[in-house]
Amino acid sequence: MPTAPDAAAYPVDALNRVKRCNDRAAYDHATVHALLDGGMLCHVAWVLDGQPLCTPTFYWRDGHTLYWHGSSASRMLRQLAQGQPACLTVTQLDSLVLARSAYNHSADYRSVMCFGQARLLEDPQAKAQALVAMVERLFPGRDATLRPPTAQEIKATAVIAMDIERASAKLRDAGVVDDEADHALPIWAERLPVHTVLGEPEPCSRLAEGLRRPADLAGWRPGRALEEALREAQPQA
Repeated sequence: MPTAPDAAAYPVDALNRVKRCNDRAAYDHATVHALLDGGMLCHVAWVLDGQPLCTPTFYWRDGHTLYWHGSSASRMLRQLAQGQPACLTVTQLDSLVLARSAYNHSADYRSVMCFGQARLLEDPQAKAQALVAMVERLFPGRDATLRPPTAQEIKATAVIAMDIERASAKLRDAGVVDDEADHALPIWAERLPVHTVLGEPEPCSRLAEGLRRPADLAGWRPGRALEEALREAQPQA
């Protein structure tokens, strides 16, 4: 899925250029943002005293800026707050591929890597807006119904922002790809689709009497693909 020549795209250089199977690469904003908006769990790679580390966390996107949050005491956030290059990755696994040889076993997937300079949100208003967006990204309209955060809760939470300076997506949707000579072998081959779907809601056992599930959670219904629900929530947020 290469980038269309006329599509708005992120710059490509040695940092983000896909080298292996580069015919699967995409750098355009539409592809990169769609992959980001269909996920909520990322891995942030960073370096501490020369030691590479990779931390899983939730994220959200606003335009060309990515945000993630954590405890103010987190060593990752303390380190990135000093202004450090970071790499944020998101992957969607779409299938497992069983071929007729071990070499051709594979997986169908969609992944994206985003590069930029991480920075701590120190402006109180920007931080407050980001914390609202963290909830609104998933559940539009919900923040207005919640108990306001306390000063201590805000103090205990740090928010990191990273403008996307470079990005690359890589996608495989080929299913079984075997050597032509292997097709005649008496060996089973197949594609196993993988889906992440929402389960049945489990209400808190200590809900106040008479409460009903809010109508604005209707999009988060059992059996629906998580990615679909996330994509629907993004433009509302």
